[in-house]
Amino acid sequence: MLYLITYDLIKPRQDYNDLYDSIKQCSSKWWHYLDSTWLIVTDRPISECVEKIHAVMDCDDKLLVINVSGAEYKGWLPKKAWEWIRENHNG
Repeated sequence: MLYLITYDLIKPRQDYNDLYDSIKQCSSKWWHYLDSTWLIVTDRPISECVEKIHAVMDCDDKLLVINVSGAEYKGWLPKKAWEWIRENHNG
């Protein structure tokens, strides 16, 4: 499955290392070209990923994890980003 993960960390100058590590623990195959947005490929249930990520966030932070299954995607990204998406998209 391909999941899109996006978040807002509310507190200024927050340390992102724990958050990044928790996202990477959900999958060994990930993409992170946009601030606060990741794509990961994993067989884990979405609820397990949400729990793992949320555990290192503050109570007022925001988190959204979506199973990306649509066949269409568009935008302005580097060629390397589109190659990764095409290789890992299952829609």
